[in-house]
Amino acid sequence: MRRRLYAGRDVSRAQSIEELRAIARRRVPNFCFEYVEGGAEEEMTLHRNRDVFSEIAFQPRTLVDVTRRNQRRQLLGQESASPFLIGPTGFSGLLSREGDVSIARAAAAAGIPFVLTNVSTTSLEDVVRRAGGCIWMQVYMYRTRAFVEQIARRAHEAGIGTLVLTTDSALYGKREWDTRNFSGPQNLNWRNKLDVIRHPRWIFDILYPRGFPHFANLGDLLGPGQTSVRGAASSILGQSLDPSLSWTDVEWLRGIWPGKLIIKGIMNAQDAARAISVGADGIVLSNHGGRQLDGALSAMDVLPEVVAEVKGRIAVMLDGGFRRGSDVVKAVALGADAVLLGRATTYGLAAGGQAGVERAIEIMRSEIDRVLGLLGCGDIGQLDQSYLRKV
Repeated sequence: MRRRLYAGRDVSRAQSIEELRAIARRRVPNFCFEYVEGGAEEEMTLHRNRDVFSEIAFQPRTLVDVTRRNQRRQLLGQESASPFLIGPTGFSGLLSREGDVSIARAAAAAGIPFVLTNVSTTSLEDVVRRAGGCIWMQVYMYRTRAFVEQIARRAHEAGIGTLVLTTDSALYGKREWDTRNFSGPQNLNWRNKLDVIRHPRWIFDILYPRGFPHFANLGDLLGPGQTSVRGAASSILGQSLDPSLSWTDVEWLRGIWPGKLIIKGIMNAQDAARAISVGADGIVLSNHGGRQLDGALSAMDVLPEVVAEVKGRIAVMLDGGFRRGSDVVKAVALGADAVLLGRATTYGLAAGGQAGVERAIEIMRSEIDRVLGLLGCGDIGQLDQSYLRKV
């Protein structure tokens, strides 16, 4: 019943990520949508993440047989059906009931990895058990190192083989678009409370009958009664982050984690090289979706110099602003091993639950396939910078 409620004709007929975004905007309350959309301060970095793609043009080959096209990639020793995976996004449980499970199931069905956020509203064990597929676990470096160690141990015992450490959030960015919706810590103002009433479908899906969802992995960090996504959990989380985070902490995590370790938040070649020296298996170039340091470069801006420094020695991934298959192709041509999708699949989740995420993945895959054919490149592994021109 719930799947039919969301998986309507709007989602199935969406032709682009932008159309899924429009559906999502109608289907969830304003405060939820603005949490997904908002960037830091004047949102210059948020817009830079999209603008950068218009500065790179394709230079296609012609008279090439592209009857067969391949977009499969090897990533950290495993095959992925496409050159992208789904990155960690918080508060998914406010967009669709058990949203983290829905995203994980969609990723598993598509044969791509999914990075489960530490602030999920379903426990990591339940997501692994119910979704299957290739699940990675994201974690912040909290002041309470014992809790970080506990999350790592739980992930390992659940069968998760890859840990993703987010390093660009030692301090919270100033997200004005999001915080203006509240009259106090996570207390909606009257305008947004009235807007919630205008979304009975969302109320039935999210709030009925248990009320606001809770952060399922943070009980030992936040304490009893503090884990509701509506309560003071966000501000407490901000206080729990550690501004003293350094490479020594990464070395400590590497020492206790037996699986693959990814460092997310790298934005220059020197840090990428340092990641190799501390034993990381991969990096994610990221400005946190434009939600942290406003005025920062896009990950696409720094990708070529990072690839020149570390390509072949460590997996190089990136995120930020990817809305089209052509964006992904440009990143791979510049040397990226894979791209992490954030808002693109989150729009799908908000628009139609698991069906919406599946549609977002389908759109991206079909666009990549078409771009490869029109470029005259039958195999994504053959892409290089000769297919691009800076404009």
